[in-house]
Amino acid sequence: MASLPVQFTRNNLSSPCFSLKLRREPRSLVTTVHCSVGENRGENGVGIKKSLLSIKELGCIACAALCACTLTIASPVIAANQRLPPLSTEPDRCEKAFVGNTIGQANGVYDKPLDLRFCDYTNDQTNLKGKTLSAALMVGAKFDGADMTEVVMSKAYAVEASFKGVDFSNAVIDRVNFGKSNLKGAVFRNTVLSGSTFEEANLEDVVFEDTIIGYIDLQKICRNATINEEGRLVLGCR
Repeated sequence: MASLPVQFTRNNLSSPCFSLKLRREPRSLVTTVHCSVGENRGENGVGIKKSLLSIKELGCIACAALCACTLTIASPVIAANQRLPPLSTEPDRCEKAFVGNTIGQANGVYDKPLDLRFCDYTNDQTNLKGKTLSAALMVGAKFDGADMTEVVMSKAYAVEASFKGVDFSNAVIDRVNFGKSNLKGAVFRNTVLSGSTFEEANLEDVVFEDTIIGYIDLQKICRNATINEEGRLVLGCR
């Protein structure tokens, strides 16, 4: 994760406007943004206070918006790609899913990453049920046929993982990235499915029954062409 410091400066300029200067250090991700708000001065050098407050306020608002846009453009690594830590070398890292992330809660706070990448939990019926897997790294992992009822998967990163036939009943699937994953035949029954993304994921024959999902999230899921007609009917896709 890169840190992008933002520096704001205020100078006395000769015109009632603000300026934005972007500077990117060579061979680094450090981007410095300078914002300045000036004040109009009369012939005698005295500031015109009539509209100065509104100008400053507008300048701050506009500059903040430009900063957000600028940092996104200037930081393609953060905006477009997900940088993951090196694969854990601990010999029992896959078994740690059976204990779960005991510190991780809804916001995915943890003392160390729960690295389940490329682990195989195929047809596991007992060890994953009800576990907290917040912020778990699941890239390339196999959960096919596993019982994952009542699991908590807040902020998990499950890109290109396989969840074929997994039972997610009564689970909390919050802000999980399922990009390019295979969820064919998975069951989301009475599941909280909020803020999760399924870009290019296989949702063929997925069961959505009594799923708790926001309207915006629903719109995104409905754009997935792999959902069958029954699934679209249950979800209320138009």
